[in-house]
Amino acid sequence: MSGIGQRVCVLAPIGRDAALSCEMLQAEGIDAVVCGSIDAICASITEESGALLIAEEALGQESLHKLVACLDQQPPWSDIAVIVLAGRLFAASSARPLTVLGPLRNVTILERPVRRLILVRTVAIALRGRRRQLELRAYLEERADLLRREQLASRMKDEFLMTVSHELRTPLTAIYGWARMLVTGQIRKDQRRKAIETIERNAQAQTQLVNDLLDVSRAISGKVRLDVRSVDLSSVAQAAIDSMQPAADAKGIRLQAILDPNAGPIAGDRDRMQQIVWNLLSNAIKFTPKGGRVQVVLERRDSHVELIVSDTGCGIDPAFLPHVFDRFRQADAGTTRQHGGLGLGLAIVRHLVELHGGAVTVESAGEGEGATFRVMIPLTIAPHDFVERRLSLPPVVEAPGHAGRLDNLRILVVDDEPQARELFSTVVENAGADVRVAGSARDAMAIVPEWAPDVLLSDIEMPQQDGYALMQQVADLERGRKRSGRPLVAIAVTAHSRAEDRLRALEAGFNWHLPKPVEPSELVAVIASLTGRTHKSA
Repeated sequence: MSGIGQRVCVLAPIGRDAALSCEMLQAEGIDAVVCGSIDAICASITEESGALLIAEEALGQESLHKLVACLDQQPPWSDIAVIVLAGRLFAASSARPLTVLGPLRNVTILERPVRRLILVRTVAIALRGRRRQLELRAYLEERADLLRREQLASRMKDEFLMTVSHELRTPLTAIYGWARMLVTGQIRKDQRRKAIETIERNAQAQTQLVNDLLDVSRAISGKVRLDVRSVDLSSVAQAAIDSMQPAADAKGIRLQAILDPNAGPIAGDRDRMQQIVWNLLSNAIKFTPKGGRVQVVLERRDSHVELIVSDTGCGIDPAFLPHVFDRFRQADAGTTRQHGGLGLGLAIVRHLVELHGGAVTVESAGEGEGATFRVMIPLTIAPHDFVERRLSLPPVVEAPGHAGRLDNLRILVVDDEPQARELFSTVVENAGADVRVAGSARDAMAIVPEWAPDVLLSDIEMPQQDGYALMQQVADLERGRKRSGRPLVAIAVTAHSRAEDRLRALEAGFNWHLPKPVEPSELVAVIASLTGRTHKSA
């Protein structure tokens, strides 16, 4: 018998009593050691020891008080067994050791002479009790650790909800305030353009926040899908740098790029790789003060491509470094934080990098010393034989040089939200289309047979019957009649923006899938392209 809590410490000061007791216990497979004094026996009361075997001769008045004091200092989970080898006069001695030891302590008296079997069985029972104490301690520590983690998770959740509320309400305040002033006429003519630009800018910011939340939700549920192909990282990084240059210029930050044009290709999703670079750049610019520097380096290292984004910003506390890529974690969380955001950008970066078979690390010498992020992505092993693995989706509509007007097109807009119906109908009507609207699939099916629209713009999530059911009914109707000219074009305009949602819409019969919010010019361009109204500019 060995292990933590399974050692017997023996104190018997007369003759070879201690050595003989140890030999007898060891012969039965019990780990036993000799302690030469009461101080040594007290020092042995640790998690390594399972029982104390003490001869009565060692328990003088002073020694007894030392032992009692030591036993009283045990942690709450510990109650080590004390086995006393004593004669008949032990309980009646002037020191009254049983009175000093007290009835509540784990003390067993074995009257001499002790039979070998009785001693071994008593020690074994004491060791089994000690083992259960240690198991209880482990259970209590596990429960305490679980409680700490639950409290931390609860606090992080509260902080995250507070942050989400703040970040969503901030652009919403600007949108609502300027919109109310436009509606009520409480704004000068020279302020109208500023109001509209402010509303658009804050709507874009809110859209980005929602997209980040959706990306994290997909990451948690394992539903992120990659459109994998051969990607030139140099051009991807340059595109991200160009998009972030205005933000860097606004803060007076010098943005440097050292990109090796031959550092590739890799097998990956171009859009997701650009999102990785954009998130890292956005993070670096946000935490770099005015007049600082952000550098992007792309180079080839053996069988990997390494992307390095470094800055001269506020740096990272060493205690926070292990949590940089955790979801919902921010170094300056709380109401006094100096920087906005949801704390999701770097978590998204880590997940996307890992999906590409790579790794991302962060280095910082401390606060005020800047930070360096390194992304390692494997190179494509056989670029010439690389087979693109893509989702079975139609090609993306190229933005036309000039989107033709939608004159003479009959467009039916179906959405249960009145504001969405009004927006989409206004957009296509201003482009020259003849428009009708419906608030449900049933209302739409009352219009389709007699009016025969050329284009169907339909929401997906609607009460009673959704957009998929509407598309099925429209498809059945179209098969049952002969249409002159082009067939009906159906476009799903929905807040369900996942790749699987797009696939489901296409499988249901829709020709295209547009996630909300929709850029008005994009909506017109898609309709024009799908109906053959696109004209290339000279």
